[in-house]
Amino acid sequence: MSIIRYTLRRALTAVPVLLGATAITFSFVYLTPGDPVDVLVGFDHVDPETRAALRAEYNLDRPLWQQYLLWLGDVVTFEFGESPITGRDVGETVASRLPHTVALGVASWTLSLAIGVPLGILAAVKQGQPADEASRIAALVGIATPNFWLGLVLLFVFAVHLGWVRVTPPDAPLVSLEMAWFVILPTVTLATALAAIVTRLMRSSMRRELDREYVRAARARGLRERTVILKHVLRNASTAVVTVAGLQIAFLVDGAVVVEHVFSWPGMGQLLVESIGRRDVSVVQASVLLIAVATVAANLLVDVAYAIIDPRIRHDR
Repeated sequence: MSIIRYTLRRALTAVPVLLGATAITFSFVYLTPGDPVDVLVGFDHVDPETRAALRAEYNLDRPLWQQYLLWLGDVVTFEFGESPITGRDVGETVASRLPHTVALGVASWTLSLAIGVPLGILAAVKQGQPADEASRIAALVGIATPNFWLGLVLLFVFAVHLGWVRVTPPDAPLVSLEMAWFVILPTVTLATALAAIVTRLMRSSMRRELDREYVRAARARGLRERTVILKHVLRNASTAVVTVAGLQIAFLVDGAVVVEHVFSWPGMGQLLVESIGRRDVSVVQASVLLIAVATVAANLLVDVAYAIIDPRIRHDR
């Protein structure tokens, strides 16, 4: 099976998942306690005429399945309507926050791989030696440390005590030296647990591959140890790491909700927390749907990357 056919096949299997995500996201209006009209307008007492007008405006007077299809049609065309709380276009509101979350996620993801992969390789090659033990302890601490607690500690030390960075983001463009300096702390906070997971997985995958017959054969042919590790072992060991690294994209989105709130980072996570607090259901729906789409897309990319690294996957599925 070619990689294009495999990709199309995996993409088709993602369609039911996306439809399920849209159905769950749409149901937020009805899962929220109280009448949907009260949730939309943000107050409890309205006269019957106003309530009827609001139901007609938001299609709440139609059957549930019709409401879902109308909402789904708007979502497909990227029309999320206006927020009844702020009066702003929901799509524009989400789009204005998305670059900040993407920047934080890319920086954290890159840092986690830059730390976790070399440490995992070093720990596997130096099994039982001090470097291996140190990596184990560091990984255990990184996994066990809550990111919100780590963020508060980093803020207290580097912002409050040392004064090296601001407590809140500077009023500067996203691509600027001031913003790049501030994003270091949230990046480290979000990347710590990810790097620890990658380190442990990389080590176990490398150790498993180092015990294979082809490694002993390569060494018997006189290949340098560096060539054996980087050219042969690393590629076969990287399949599991690619899977986890791709799935961590979803974790980055979830973790950003907490980390962005701690650092007041103006991204999707901060927007989601603010919208939940003021019961802005339209923005919550759009934000959660975007997170679901990102998660499904990440899984699809993982499947394709896995099939590229190991072509046998294309024929097994």
